[in-house]
Parts: sequence; C-alpha cells; structure tokens
Amino acid sequence: MSRTGGAPAVLLDITDGIGWIRLNRPDAANGLDVELLRALNDAVLTCHGDPSVRVVMLTGEGKIFCAGGDVKTFAAKGEQLPDYLREATAWLQIATASLLRLKAPVVTGIHGFAAGGGGLGLVCASDIVVAARSTKLFSGAVRVGMAPDGGTTVTLTQLVGLRKALEILLTNPTLTAQEAKDIGLVTEVVDDDALTDRVRELARQLADMAPLAVAATKRLVWDGVGSSVEARLGEEARVVSALSGTADSLEGLAAVIGRRAPKFVGS
Repeated sequence: MSRTGGAPAVLLDITDGIGWIRLNRPDAANGLDVELLRALNDAVLTCHGDPSVRVVMLTGEGKIFCAGGDVKTFAAKGEQLPDYLREATAWLQIATASLLRLKAPVVTGIHGFAAGGGGLGLVCASDIVVAARSTKLFSGAVRVGMAPDGGTTVTLTQLVGLRKALEILLTNPTLTAQEAKDIGLVTEVVDDDALTDRVRELARQLADMAPLAVAATKRLVWDGVGSSVEARLGEEARVVSALSGTADSLEGLAAVIGRRAPKFVGS
C-alpha cells in the first residue's frame, strides 16, 4: 500500500474486528490514480483475508472524501491517456468488485465532495453511507466527455431509481447531503464534527453482531444485483477508455483544470 516516493496512498488499521481503510492523497483531493486504486484493492483484500475483520470503515483523509478520477494525472498523459485509463479502470473494476464481494459490511463516511465515476462508485458500492452535512455529491463524467464507471450505471439506478439516476448521470446536478439522503443515495446525515464517531459507532454495532448472519445478509442483498454490477464493470471500462482518446474528453479535462466552461465539438 506504499506510494512511490511518499506516504502510502491508502492507510489500513485493523483493531477489535474493524478494518479502517483511509484514502490518503489529501493534496490531490484523494483523486483516483492507478497507485491509489491498486492500494485500495490491496487493503480490501487484506481485510478479506483476515478472519478477525467483521466490518470495514472507509473514509478519506483531508477536506474531500474522493474527487473521483485524478484529472490532472489524466490530462498529463496526453495521447497515452487511453492506455493509462485502461489500467486505471481495470483497477477500479477490481477494487469495486472487491468491496461488493467482501464478506464484511462496509460503512463509508463521506465529506467534502464525493464525485466522478470512481468517487461516486465507492459510495454506491458501500453497504451503509454516512454523510457529513456539508457533503456534496455529483457524477461529473459526462461533463468531461467521459462516461460513468465504478459500477454506478447499475448501483445508482438500484439506489435512486432509473429516472433519478439518468438525471444525475446526464445533467450532473450537485446534490447536498440531505438531498442525497432523501433519494436514498446515502443512509444518514450527521454534523461534520460527528462523522467519524458515527461511522465508528455503526461499525462497532455491526462488529458485535453475529458475523456469519451479517455476511450472509449482505451477500443475499447484493446477489440480487451483484452479478449485473460486475458484468457491467467491464463494459463501463471499455467505454471510458474509448472516450478518453477523443478531443472532447481532452477538452473536458482541460476545462476542469482551467476552471472554465468546455467547448465540445463532437469528436
């Protein structure tokens, strides 16, 4: 889980039956790049392989839970972006599927922004989501000439319904934490300073329950949609990689970095 030449991209602590996974690129808004996604999957697999882990907490260090894909890294790849995104989306598929297939329930605490295919995908792939009151959520993929990934084309629809999912994915509204709760995207909303304590409280509650029953319940619920989610992950990755080589995608990334409106040309 080490990051080359710096701090680990993902932190993992296992104590008293709780595995606490923390995204650890605060200076990059916990943007998802290949290293972080690989480290996230490693952390999830470590939890999966440790019989003492009964529940997993997932949070992000710094001011933002996860801003989605790391647009600055993507933009810097230039013509190599499709190849890079093929690798990044492959790791996103693996990490998302690992969360979905993890026996232990995942309690995720979000704050700041939870955005983009990857950031929103992690939210949607979690079992219980607690949002700080100041949290904002949006999709953002189409805004930069890309398509949703992280399983959201299935999980988001299951959570909020077809019409609302299409509205979120196509028009990219910014949702407040309360709006996200009202439509079923998050489980509950708490004051910002109570977020970590509430996530830990829920994790402790689940860790003290019968682990086989909890794991079986999670599996029964996700199996209702899980095979469809995992089947869709590959197609999402193919479309994202293909779109990343278009002029519109490069323009979308440049516009986000330059904080301006994009000018799409359809190529």
